[in-house]
Amino acid sequence: MERHARPLTAPTIDAPTKRLNWGCGGHTAPGCVNVDIQSGPGIDLSCDIREGLPLESRSFDYAVSVHALQELAYPDLVPALKELQRVLKPGGVLRLVLPDLKKGIRAYVLGQNNYFRVDPDEVRSPGGRFIMHMLWYGYSRTLFTADFIEELLVRAEFADVGECHCRVTASRFREIVELDNRERESMYVEATSP
Repeated sequence: MERHARPLTAPTIDAPTKRLNWGCGGHTAPGCVNVDIQSGPGIDLSCDIREGLPLESRSFDYAVSVHALQELAYPDLVPALKELQRVLKPGGVLRLVLPDLKKGIRAYVLGQNNYFRVDPDEVRSPGGRFIMHMLWYGYSRTLFTADFIEELLVRAEFADVGECHCRVTASRFREIVELDNRERESMYVEATSP
């Protein structure tokens, strides 16, 4: 009986997932490229997204941004989202965690003053606590609802925009939810780069 040698094939090695944590502040994550406008411990790259990210196009599998986008003014939102889309690979995923205006309004209307993370010795009135919380002492320049962020993501040419729950993803990247926080006051949105 004749023996045929099986051709040798190189084992398939999956490339590591390349992850971006944009607007990270002090919440850096191991295994991510941590980017913020300020420099600090654990921040890999300090830059302003409005001037472009000094990162290669189509190089990241996914990007996460937790409570950062609201610090941009309205005219800067779509350009910033387009910049995030630029650095994502085709099929790459953007996960945004944003303050949810609807949840804040609901808490205000229902008189749930403990919802607002504002010191009552500093701001006592329910309306003042609502406003200070939603604008986070003036750091937030834009407020978000699910339909508004969907509109912005579509304008930035993302596809498959959808709202998710905290620690739940519709993407193939199960670890994309690791940075989720502030569930009580946040919305979670994912979109895909075409």
